[in-house]
Amino acid sequence: MPDYNYDGFTSNSYNLDKFFGPEIGTKAQDFTLSTLEDEKVKLLEFSGEFLVLELGSITCPLFQGRREGMSDLVARFSNVSFSVLYIREAHPGSNVPAHKNIGDKISCARELKNEDGEQRKILIDNIEGAAHKGYGGYPNAIFIINKKGCVVFRSDWNSVGATRAALVKLLNGEPAHPKSYFLPVKPWVAFKTLRRSGKGAVQDFLVGLPKLIWKNIIRRNFLLFIGSQKSISPDAEC
Repeated sequence: MPDYNYDGFTSNSYNLDKFFGPEIGTKAQDFTLSTLEDEKVKLLEFSGEFLVLELGSITCPLFQGRREGMSDLVARFSNVSFSVLYIREAHPGSNVPAHKNIGDKISCARELKNEDGEQRKILIDNIEGAAHKGYGGYPNAIFIINKKGCVVFRSDWNSVGATRAALVKLLNGEPAHPKSYFLPVKPWVAFKTLRRSGKGAVQDFLVGLPKLIWKNIIRRNFLLFIGSQKSISPDAEC
């Protein structure tokens, strides 16, 4: 993944033909990450029956557009742990530029908590994005991991409805196999997020938009519709 902390987004910043995150039924990678309190914690040390891990940044419209729905899931599923893995800025601009050092990354993660009101545990990846790359490198992927460290549900793009349905199944002792279709966020959410990023972010996004629509909304969703979804037992060992 060259130029990990890129200064400007392009549709070539991601391989939109194949998601390389850990597959369902495989062992989730563990990483030592930082918290906003400057503590070192293990990603897979969690207290709930499952861990719901979402990747995101303050400049990602998709992540910002899912946050309200994810907050509802946190309130509904009190026996599940929820964490945000703070990654690189999806759409850097003049106001929120690419991270040049770990201090920049921590500052943006703190903004997510203090200004945006994020209540989930925020785990901060290192400046090279080791955990982000280990979990596929996409800007808003989501994973559900059981207590044995096994991935029991994943989606390269988070859909709150599919994540909710997966949790209901898993907590009922059933395999989770809902199809998580790519759903664009409301235009005002995208505009607000990109305007916050600053000069350059909106233009970069609009230039890449036709390819994003083709690769995600059309091609990806069609392949997901005609394909089958892998699933395993909620208490599976990997």
